[in-house]
Amino acid sequence: MSDFNKDFGEYKKDLDKASKDENINRALGRAVKSYRENTDAALAKYPHTLALAEEVRGIKDYSMENNKQLLDQAMKVIESNHGKAFYAEDREAAIRIANEIIGTGKVIVKGKSMLGEELKLREGLEEAGNEVWETDLGEFILQLKKDRPMHILSPAIHVPREQVAEIFSKFFNKEVPPDIAEEVAVVREFLREKYFTADVGISGANVVAADTGQIVIIENEGNVRLCTGAPPVHIAIVGIEKLVPTFLDAMKTAEVTWRYANYGAPGYVNIISGPSKTGDIEKVTTYGAHGPKEFYVIFVDNGRSKMMADKNYRQALHCLRCGGCMYECPVFQVTAGHFGRTYLSGIGSVWESFVDSVDAAAPMLYTCLRCGRCVERCPMKIEVPTMVGKLRSEVVSDDTE
Repeated sequence: MSDFNKDFGEYKKDLDKASKDENINRALGRAVKSYRENTDAALAKYPHTLALAEEVRGIKDYSMENNKQLLDQAMKVIESNHGKAFYAEDREAAIRIANEIIGTGKVIVKGKSMLGEELKLREGLEEAGNEVWETDLGEFILQLKKDRPMHILSPAIHVPREQVAEIFSKFFNKEVPPDIAEEVAVVREFLREKYFTADVGISGANVVAADTGQIVIIENEGNVRLCTGAPPVHIAIVGIEKLVPTFLDAMKTAEVTWRYANYGAPGYVNIISGPSKTGDIEKVTTYGAHGPKEFYVIFVDNGRSKMMADKNYRQALHCLRCGGCMYECPVFQVTAGHFGRTYLSGIGSVWESFVDSVDAAAPMLYTCLRCGRCVERCPMKIEVPTMVGKLRSEVVSDDTE
């Protein structure tokens, strides 16, 4: 296991350094406390959420069993809604399709997307000669910091306000105080012009209804609404595991997601099924009204179908990306996303094993304590410790062959 030992040695040094980082300790201490208080309050206020989560687990079971049919159905409906649907087997295909749609020399505004991080989407678009701006506040901070997300919902969770002020002061070339309201205001002013001059807006999706072709995006900042509503072209890049049979299933899935993601109700729920349109003149449907004239959805596999085919690991695809498990993970609480690559913490080690490789995920797999605290918080009750144990045996098996 020489390669593993070398990788793990560097990884261990990174974890040790992170555990002593005062910024991480300060920021995570604040975040964990807030998350627990907010989520517990939301679940107490909306007690039906527990039963709804159980129902969504059933929806997810069905969706994984019937994913190919749901994908075929969704793509046909999106086309009938005057959009364009594509299937990308891997990162190379996804980047190629996106670049063929966009071209070069364009200004792009982008919403937060873990799939985008997985595909290194921004880098792929920039390499093609485009200017890309992250519009989620946390992602914008990390773009300026040249850093990667340290939490799937709150990517800059490890950066306290004092450090944010330093980053913004340098970028905007003026004094920005360590006051969160003023930090938010300076980014709002800068990005607002970008939304209305951008050529393309890119988003992910939390869930997709196969029967209507509608994508559902949960957010609080309003940046995704502007990304998907202001530019003339909207591209949604979505993992195939996000598909569910019906629009009602999508709404149930969305509610459970935002409830466990720390909110009684999110600021915005965006539901998009095609380009903007109007029928106000003689009831003739005309596309390209106030919103985008063109709508594209790229469905991405990149290891997901392999995960679906293996019943030992299929339930990892039930992950709603609520991020709750990470706040409960003892290792994540002291290292943030240094316990991870693209995907983080215990569930992230399972995902990395499929979207990358088991060998690449090995350091993460052996960092997980398998304590089960993630399962207790998870609305889908994903058995991460069991999957991590099985994957560890695969690492050992591969090494002894």
